[in-house]
Amino acid sequence: MSDFILETRHLVKEFRGFVAVNDVNLQVTRGHIHALIGPNGAGKTTCFNLLTKFLTPTSGSILFAGTDITSESSAHIARRGIIRSFQISAVFPQLSVLENVRIGLQRPTGLSYHFWRSDKILNRLNDRAMELLAEVDLADFAHESTANLPYGRKRALEIATTLAMEPELMLLDEPTQGMGHEDVDRVTRLIEKVSAGRTILMVEHNMNVVASIANRITVLARGAVLAEGSYQEVSRDPAVMEAYMGTTEGELEGAH
Repeated sequence: MSDFILETRHLVKEFRGFVAVNDVNLQVTRGHIHALIGPNGAGKTTCFNLLTKFLTPTSGSILFAGTDITSESSAHIARRGIIRSFQISAVFPQLSVLENVRIGLQRPTGLSYHFWRSDKILNRLNDRAMELLAEVDLADFAHESTANLPYGRKRALEIATTLAMEPELMLLDEPTQGMGHEDVDRVTRLIEKVSAGRTILMVEHNMNVVASIANRITVLARGAVLAEGSYQEVSRDPAVMEAYMGTTEGELEGAH
């Protein structure tokens, strides 16, 4: 089995002549937290959309666990275990926190669209749903209406519903965006906690988050890979400093 759970080879995406992703070769090591960073317009979100087949590559290939998945649909890729957090986020604000996680759990059982199923059948999923809520520190909120959750807790619920899909690879798109310091710290620790035995690829702007939990970092700029390595390596790279800060002096430490 390859050490790399996900690879891209010469990945390119053009929009009417504009190259948004340009010859990107990405290798995500199984069991790692891998961060994709870069200034605005670097191509991070386009890259994520290619990996989850919301977009089709212009050229190049995507491999998951050694299998070429370039031509597969987004639904097929999700069934393989590549789950992007917003795909199954808490889309039912009127339901309780527990019920939202239970809907995530229904998908692998084939009960996803059987909302009319009796409570007796659905209640079989409650124990596992409560385990997942405990894993993301939401057990005390199980019977709270999702609409009433604070923002940071809603992001934790997204992670719980993602975990309900039993992902091999979790893709987190800006998991701490729009949060205050306390929520950022909580969600950062949460990502680190749920990464045990899993692989996470995340797009993240907050450099403190990246510095504290990422095993490896890929820096994109103008759609291409600018640098790759540990936080210590990329934060001191003059090309990275130039792309982010307009200077080659110093390092990236603590930038947002």
